[in-house]
Amino acid sequence: MKVSEAMHARKTIRNFLPKLVDDQLIKDLLVNAARAPSGGNVQPWRVYILNGDVTERFVKLIESKSARETPEYAVYPPNLKDPYRTSRFKLAEDMYALLGIPREDKPARLAHVARNFRFFDAPAAFFCFVDKIMGPPQWSDLGMFLQSFMLLAQEAGLDTCPQEAWANWPRTVAEFVGAPDELMLFTGMAIGYANPDAPVNGLRSDREPFETWAQFVD
Repeated sequence: MKVSEAMHARKTIRNFLPKLVDDQLIKDLLVNAARAPSGGNVQPWRVYILNGDVTERFVKLIESKSARETPEYAVYPPNLKDPYRTSRFKLAEDMYALLGIPREDKPARLAHVARNFRFFDAPAAFFCFVDKIMGPPQWSDLGMFLQSFMLLAQEAGLDTCPQEAWANWPRTVAEFVGAPDELMLFTGMAIGYANPDAPVNGLRSDREPFETWAQFVD
């Protein structure tokens, strides 16, 4: 598979099959993804992997909790403006349309959001942390590492779902995986095989036209 093919084939998957993922395959993909560039070669990513029974045990722990925790960072700016706000709103509406959940059915929408915290039934996942001393440049390094992993996973026949929603559980995640205090939870990544019969997996997010975000300088 070419890189361009992986870029177009990759989608955020929100319904996985129960098919297990081999530990060695996950390790190989992460080792290759770590060839992603990072400023000064600091390689700021710190990764904790869950698979099989460990994933199930963690999901049960989350389901036993009654209230979410205080995130250590804001996933979105508090006053998201257009065109960013419209793009986010349209993605949600397109997703709920595929799921057949109307806007007025708040309980059903909330139930779907809660599936984030089951990794959308993926059998494997990892959490990506970053040292709290790091700044925006190193956070951009995390993005390059995560994108590299997702493309390599696509090449290997695996599907993924990057999940910043896990920012809502920083303390529980850190305690479960044994992350030291100097690390901050950035995101989760669900890993597995897409359920081909799930309508939500047909969601393909739009992209703004080139002219709206790029220009050649005269």
